[in-house]
Amino acid sequence: MDAVHTQGIWIAESLQLSTKQYEHIWLFASHMGDPKAAFLLIFPLTYFVSRQTGVAVVWVAAISEWLNLVFKWILFGERPYWWIKESGLFEKNPPQLQQFPSTCETGPGSPSGHAMITGAVWWVMASTLASEIHTRTGSKVVASLPYLIYVLLLAVIGLSRIFILAHFPHQVIAGFLTGIVLGVYLSRSIPKSQSLLFYLRISMGILVGTLVLHTALEKAGIPLSWSVALAKKWCAHAEWVRLDTNPFSSIVRASGALSGLGLAQSWKPGGWSLSWAPRALCVALSAMALHHINRVNLPMDYPVLFYTLFFVKYTLVPQVVILFIPGVVHFLTAKAKRD
Repeated sequence: MDAVHTQGIWIAESLQLSTKQYEHIWLFASHMGDPKAAFLLIFPLTYFVSRQTGVAVVWVAAISEWLNLVFKWILFGERPYWWIKESGLFEKNPPQLQQFPSTCETGPGSPSGHAMITGAVWWVMASTLASEIHTRTGSKVVASLPYLIYVLLLAVIGLSRIFILAHFPHQVIAGFLTGIVLGVYLSRSIPKSQSLLFYLRISMGILVGTLVLHTALEKAGIPLSWSVALAKKWCAHAEWVRLDTNPFSSIVRASGALSGLGLAQSWKPGGWSLSWAPRALCVALSAMALHHINRVNLPMDYPVLFYTLFFVKYTLVPQVVILFIPGVVHFLTAKAKRD
């Protein structure tokens, strides 16, 4: 793999040197491709357009995050920002590369989670939109536009991950291909009218299953914390290594979101009935609420407490989007009509 990794380093250097003036665009693209964006941004946007699509986004994002971690633990992918130093191949001719605050993720690098999870989640949106356009226009050409936009956006996100040294090109490609396959498959098996128990079983199954897998691999002599040690060793700034990029954080997020989805749907089956104007208001209010939830700083010094609160945070996300915000808007609009 040294030849593949070396070529990837030179590609990253070329990309940084030739597009340095677009750094802010690359950083924004990487942020938009973050798996948490599926829960905090894509979910509320799609839910108030189509409830079924919104539920599909959470389902696909959660299952994809879990599978991404499993693949990473099996494939042991390096990350460019630490491999440059660890390989010892660039001592005589070091590349001109820069790290960024979002560079220093702590999990293994293959396949890219940004590429895989975004590819799966955005497939749900692209395919749904394409189907709707085809139904309304009858034109396959026009209906193909969402897929074209989908590919272009994925390409930008993939390049952004290479630009910030989070991934090698082959890891991004692997992530996209896996994400597309997952998007196609999972979008055909979205749970409909399932009980709370169903979601809790899946949620706890993901959480407990991951812990069992982790224990089994550690017992087999496979150290899964190797990537965290390398991240701390070679990240340009210690504060850029954050607990919320730890591999286990993604599982806690997925598990919490599925539990929250089950709770929200059990407490208000079918959701609130709103017209388009109140729905638009719900999108704006949900985005604001989730932005502030995301900004809450959790204690990093106590991992057990951090992961517990992290689970609660993402359990709240579906409650906010499905129950609280539309419930308040429904109450206010109904009151205005009565007055």
